[in-house]
Amino acid sequence: MSALLRQIPANIPQDIRKIRIENSHLTELPRGSFENVSALEYLWLNFNNITVMHIKSLEYLPALKELRLQGNKLSSVPWTAFQDTPTLKILDLKHNRLDVLPEHALRYLPNLTYLDLSSNQLTIISRDVFYNWPVYQRSQRTEGPLEAISNAVLALHDNPWICDCRLRGFVQFIKSVGPPIILMNSYLTCSGPKFRTGKFFHEVELNSCTKPLTSALDTNLTVPAGLNITLTCFVQASPSPAVWWTYALKLLRAFNVSTEPVTEDTVRSELLIPAARPADAGNYTCTAANFLGNTSVAINLRPGAHVEVRIAKQTVYGITLEWFAAAAAAAEPGETWYTLLVGRYDAAQKDTIYIGPGVNTYSVTDLLPATKYEVCVAVRNQAPRKGQCVVFVTGSDVSQM
Repeated sequence: MSALLRQIPANIPQDIRKIRIENSHLTELPRGSFENVSALEYLWLNFNNITVMHIKSLEYLPALKELRLQGNKLSSVPWTAFQDTPTLKILDLKHNRLDVLPEHALRYLPNLTYLDLSSNQLTIISRDVFYNWPVYQRSQRTEGPLEAISNAVLALHDNPWICDCRLRGFVQFIKSVGPPIILMNSYLTCSGPKFRTGKFFHEVELNSCTKPLTSALDTNLTVPAGLNITLTCFVQASPSPAVWWTYALKLLRAFNVSTEPVTEDTVRSELLIPAARPADAGNYTCTAANFLGNTSVAINLRPGAHVEVRIAKQTVYGITLEWFAAAAAAAEPGETWYTLLVGRYDAAQKDTIYIGPGVNTYSVTDLLPATKYEVCVAVRNQAPRKGQCVVFVTGSDVSQM
């Protein structure tokens, strides 16, 4: 028929048995499209622009044997529409945009000998789609000769299958299927996840789906202020979960988060806190979720006091230090004790001096001239780190942090 058609003609002869409208401009199959051609047996509507198919579009077609809708733009099909076509034997839906196949999609197609769903957008389907298919159910009956059952050709290749736990049952079905159901192409391939891309179904073993399980190596961290801190959580789940971090800070800061797979069913998520400071103290919660549920783990972070040290005065025989401490959120600056370590630069042991709260200066005297010394200031019970020590030489103007 004419390539200029935009709808099914209303003046089709009632006794016509075959309609072929291809490379035309049809965009939908409305209700009762073929109500005057009940003798129709072959309907070819390939390479149009059909996007919508009404649930009653096939009404009045009890004799239809062949329906070809290749190369259209259908993203879904009203599968119950096939109640009106009980004798349908060939259904060609390849090169459409189907992305979902309901579990009872094939229930009303008991006499199919050819079903083509290749080159669509199917990613995840249940094996129950085929377990509920009357053609398959008949093939599983033990009574009666198997030869009496007609073969059914099934085409499912060239779909972007996501080979995770949700496809497990379908992969098992494909591996076990045999006559009278015949796969047009038995080498179905995975398009994802990334580590399975390109693998054939017969090469993969898929696990059952599991709810996420989150964990952390350390859920209580006390760290020196000023350091870059990475908080890490591990998630075991199938299929791969969505992972995110939540935290409540008085001063809002944006942190970088990275998530990457470690094994088939485990991912690692890391949150980087640059130059941790007392205001960053608190709980950081890592949450993971998939369709089975969600779980979380909280990591409590306590940045220690950060001490900044400088030389206030230096003489031939001594030195005066001043320091400023940004205390951890859990401690008041006026309640913080400090430890001074004083000694020669190369000495294995240094003298320890304890300084009470509220004091931020101290003088060291009676030192040997022209000698290299090191003085460190740290919050009590913490080891001094870079930036909290001063190295100097008595009797000279040379000093360094």
